[in-house]
Amino acid sequence: MNKRTLRKRRQVRIRARVSGTKFHPRMNIFRSLNHIYIQFIDDEAGRTLAAASSKEVKAKLKKTEMAAEVGKLGAQKALQAGIKKVVFDR
Repeated sequence: MNKRTLRKRRQVRIRARVSGTKFHPRMNIFRSLNHIYIQFIDDEAGRTLAAASSKEVKAKLKKTEMAAEVGKLGAQKALQAGIKKVVFDR
């Protein structure tokens, strides 16, 4: 099996147990080789309520520092969207 197939199987397994709502959205974090992405997802409506990525942070930082900055940015955007509690995806 390749990485993409394994990732899809993991997603299906987790989505069977974890679901986000408007008031408690699912927080999904995806890390690629170069970037990190955070999404706050309402599974009932099928939409993303807030999102942040390392592409928005313009400073040249180490990967761990970049992840911390993306986390802060994601938290700010979530608070602006009125999100106070989340369900963690993984």
